[in-house]
Amino acid sequence: MTAAAPFPEAEGVAAGQVRSTCPYCGVGCGVLLSPDGAGGVTVKGDPDHPANLGRLCSKGSALGETVGLGHRLMRPRVNGADAGWDEALQLVADRFRETVEAHGPDSVAFYVSGQLLSEDYYVANKLMKGFIGSANIDTNSRLCMASTVAGHKRAFGTDTVPQTYEDIEEADLVVLVGSNLAWCHPVLYQRLVAARKAKGTRLIVIDPRRTASCDGADLHLKLEPGSDVALFNHLFAALYENGMLDAAYLPNTSGFNATLASAASDDVSVTGLDPRDIDRFCRMWMGTEKVVTIFSQGVNQSSSGTDKVNAILNCHLATGRIGKLGCGPLSVTGQPNAMGGREVGGLANMLACHLDLENCDHRAAVRDFWEAPQAPDTPGLKAVDMFRAVGDGRIKALWIIHTNPAVSMPDADRVRDAIRDCPFTVVSDITAETDTARLADVILPATAWAEKDGTVTNSDRTISRQRAVLPAPGEARPDWAILAEVGQRMGWHAAFDYDSPLEIFREYATLSGIAGRFGKDFDISGLSEMDAEGYDQMTPVRWPVAASREGGRFFADGRFFHADGRARLVPVTWRAPAARTEPRYPFRLNTGRVRDQWHTMTRTALSPRLAAHLAEPFLEIHPDDAGDLGLGAADLVEVQSPHGRAILRARITDAVLPGQIFAPMHWTGETAPAARIDAVVAPIVDPVSGQPESKASVVKVTRMKAAWYAFAVSTRPFNPASAYWARSVTRAGHRAELAGHTAPDDWEAEARRLFGLPDAEVAVMADPGRGTARLAFREGGRLVAAIFVSPEPVAVMRDYVATLPEVPDLSLLSGRAPADRPDPGPILCSCFDVGVNTILRGIEEQGLMSVDAIGAALQAGTNCGSCRPELAALLAAARSKEAAE
Repeated sequence: MTAAAPFPEAEGVAAGQVRSTCPYCGVGCGVLLSPDGAGGVTVKGDPDHPANLGRLCSKGSALGETVGLGHRLMRPRVNGADAGWDEALQLVADRFRETVEAHGPDSVAFYVSGQLLSEDYYVANKLMKGFIGSANIDTNSRLCMASTVAGHKRAFGTDTVPQTYEDIEEADLVVLVGSNLAWCHPVLYQRLVAARKAKGTRLIVIDPRRTASCDGADLHLKLEPGSDVALFNHLFAALYENGMLDAAYLPNTSGFNATLASAASDDVSVTGLDPRDIDRFCRMWMGTEKVVTIFSQGVNQSSSGTDKVNAILNCHLATGRIGKLGCGPLSVTGQPNAMGGREVGGLANMLACHLDLENCDHRAAVRDFWEAPQAPDTPGLKAVDMFRAVGDGRIKALWIIHTNPAVSMPDADRVRDAIRDCPFTVVSDITAETDTARLADVILPATAWAEKDGTVTNSDRTISRQRAVLPAPGEARPDWAILAEVGQRMGWHAAFDYDSPLEIFREYATLSGIAGRFGKDFDISGLSEMDAEGYDQMTPVRWPVAASREGGRFFADGRFFHADGRARLVPVTWRAPAARTEPRYPFRLNTGRVRDQWHTMTRTALSPRLAAHLAEPFLEIHPDDAGDLGLGAADLVEVQSPHGRAILRARITDAVLPGQIFAPMHWTGETAPAARIDAVVAPIVDPVSGQPESKASVVKVTRMKAAWYAFAVSTRPFNPASAYWARSVTRAGHRAELAGHTAPDDWEAEARRLFGLPDAEVAVMADPGRGTARLAFREGGRLVAAIFVSPEPVAVMRDYVATLPEVPDLSLLSGRAPADRPDPGPILCSCFDVGVNTILRGIEEQGLMSVDAIGAALQAGTNCGSCRPELAALLAAARSKEAAE
């Protein structure tokens, strides 16, 4: 596939559609965007894009619901007041220059994001490392895949992903390690499901928690958190003992004896697995030539994350199962341009184009290419250390771009306080309504995904174009343009005199040719002469793209990027998670994503469809632990660690093992301020990669002793102020769960304050003796708000009540749907808005006996398929109930 050839016309692609790339996970799906003429867009999957072949997940399908301007930042703000670009950018340039002059280049820092395009990322890296002269630029990708980068560099000599998505279809065995692919990378999961159906591909899931990805798996290994190294060391030793190593390929590696000794000495019993399951795992792996191991945050987000990566790579290297069709390790990234950030040097310990910051020849080459005055010779501060330095005053000027560290960093309360107290903080974002932006001295309005123009790189090294389909609203500007103008105002006009992202891309591609001459893997110099037409029509292309090597695969030929050309087998041994459980903190906390939300929900929280699946933050806890703590199914629980606390809704399930709990990481001060789970997570990092251990903090769990609970709906936004609240959008307005420690004396007065309805008509059903109250408010004869209060968790048909103002008064206050208007129940299939009750009625009344039959009758599960495991579970429960009756 060449980069400059026009995209072929696809069947069903209409005139006026714009080909672009989805801004969510690292799959990098192609999308077809059509402006609707009213400021919105319609979104379809691109059937010609090699990543998704027309598929989209629930989040991608709902992208059109997230482009409204109600939340957008339209003008720069300085100290809370609107300002012009000239004032704002001059202030940023002056404060950064003055800080460097007074305290040195390491007194400033950039914290950037995988939401940036490669061109944006490149300019930020060039400004900080080449001209300001510090390596204090790091990215939220440090929280995502830094351990993989470190593991790749140790094994291969550079950060190279050897496999491609096509390998998933070609494999005979896929091993998911610490990856809930079904929810976090649904399109890849559907490619896997299709392969299983077509050719019987077997699936092993290695995860302490039962997730949607376990649906139909041949083997699920619920290992103890952090014990992956011991499991793969056992596999390595078994491969040796059974004569399964590749004698012809092994000479391409070094370190075998030490690695075997470490593997043989490790104790696989620390995994807590049944020896029979361990043996089955080894036999399946050894007995299958075409094995693809897909790994993600369960591997990376660990104090031994880099060792976990190398333990996996060791097994593939020693057997020659790498870089071949259907055969090798595949890291899947969490953000649309996490790979691009790795390529441009967005991490504090890297230079652009996979060049090494601590290599004097590499450093000199980059400095000379940029004609830069200086270049740092030591790595900058990685994310956790960077915010520690902000907190203790070493960093005095901070620029945060398209990320929300006041929520997403571990020890989030301290990070929030550090940002607040920093002498000068700049935030570039699409909205001022985030926990982080509210702390900034200067907020700069940047373009959003549908307005951006540039490139991104997905998890299998495919570079795709992001194309604007909407005009930039208000005074919003591209990130590269904002960064470049600050560089010019700081005195480096020629170096940052860019007129377009094409100029930046060509410079970047040219620099990659220097990396290629150093023998590095990342070389796209074949694109460095691209003209405007070629850039405009650029098709997806997998790097490298150079005269010496075009596309192709790495490592099947046994050539690596260490000085001797060989790979390194890295001796590793199991280490327990850094924090140990003890009587005061007996639980181990795992954090992660849910199916329909994204990071801190700046975008996905705008979609009623996505909010309807799991509308409230929750804590998964095993039934035995819930019983010991006296928890009921809808209780609120307080999770506390030595670092912070959070309040979430209990979700009692055997998906987690006793002693382990799980909470999603999405909720913020904007959506559920008491549920910021990263305030609980310890700031412990992997000593090699600097990636935080986000899946093994130790905590205690107690029942929140609430005096009252409430469920509220309104046709317009409202601002709760109780000890606990969680708010989400609906098609009619907003809904919220609330709870507090002290009940108001007058619920009507409290509800009027909550909704901002001092003069509205009200209908009240109250029983003060029981502590219950139900109130509905009208304006102009139209229902506009309601609240249901109880001393226990409120029992109402939430999804029916949330259709207000369509509901009649009396029906609303009953909290139950009338017989002639069935309640669809909580949304299970977000793509087609199909609720649980609708599915159950279909099973009962239409005799739907399979997931495919449910899809044929109700559409549920027929788009992205990420709800199919939930459909299967619902069907099994219905059958079980029917059998019991």
